[in-house]
Amino acid sequence: MSNRVEVRPAPAMATGVDTAQVAALSRGYWSTVAGRLGTDYVTIACGLVLIAIVSAAIFADLIAPADPYKTSIVRRLKPIGFANHPLGTDELGRDMLTRLIYGGRLSLFMGVLPVVNALIVGGILGMIAGFLGGRVNMAIMRVMDVFYAFPSVLLAIAISGALGAGVTNAIVSLTVVFIPPITRVTESVTTQVRNLDYVEAARASGAGTQTILRVHVLSNVLGPIFIYSTSLISVSIILASGLSFLGLGTEPPEPEWGLMLNTLRQSIYINPWVAALPGAVIFATSLCFNLLSDGLRTAMDVRL
Repeated sequence: MSNRVEVRPAPAMATGVDTAQVAALSRGYWSTVAGRLGTDYVTIACGLVLIAIVSAAIFADLIAPADPYKTSIVRRLKPIGFANHPLGTDELGRDMLTRLIYGGRLSLFMGVLPVVNALIVGGILGMIAGFLGGRVNMAIMRVMDVFYAFPSVLLAIAISGALGAGVTNAIVSLTVVFIPPITRVTESVTTQVRNLDYVEAARASGAGTQTILRVHVLSNVLGPIFIYSTSLISVSIILASGLSFLGLGTEPPEPEWGLMLNTLRQSIYINPWVAALPGAVIFATSLCFNLLSDGLRTAMDVRL
């Protein structure tokens, strides 16, 4: 009888760790995020659509087929596909495709800039409130709660109505609307981060408050608030278009999607397809920003 003992290799799953998980961890965080985005076809499609919309707005002077301000009584409210007007004409005979392309400049500008401004202001306030805590947190967050007492739409209308019509005043009003939610999200994430071990170690090593906020806290807070701010862009575009629709944003004859929707609403029974085009563009752009935000949130979630 042989005394040799046969030793067999342990199964790959004996340690409870999946081989795919080990491979994902070894690639690094951003490589994993890029890999997830590469397989998310909805996010890729939304990104391509947004790139096309933004590129068309930026290079409108080169690709627009007509003059956005040229009117013609003869060509009023022509249907889609009429002559040299693929998307028809508006109530003053102006080419709709050209007006939509040029309108993307103001609509995207009024939708993105308030979120960027609120991200800077709200991010700073939220980090200060969450890291310092105590009376500083109480003072900042109670002021934010005052703004939360008003619905965002009514608050934007009230501020724009008090400041007067105009693109600048609309941007200011939307910035004020978006500062409280971004501040609250930033404060919540910062409160969780400030008690972690590496922050305590940095504090024990003599690092100052500004250094800890810039080096250790900002890197962990930037991801969540960036994703949240991306989702707010869709809301901002809708609110900006709503202000222009009510006459509190862009003024005629400037092309802007919300203003175009207002001027065409009386023509909906005459040419409903042309009248609905600005609303369809607003909906598609907002939906793409919303789906893009969801895709980024899923790809950047470390728990997955």
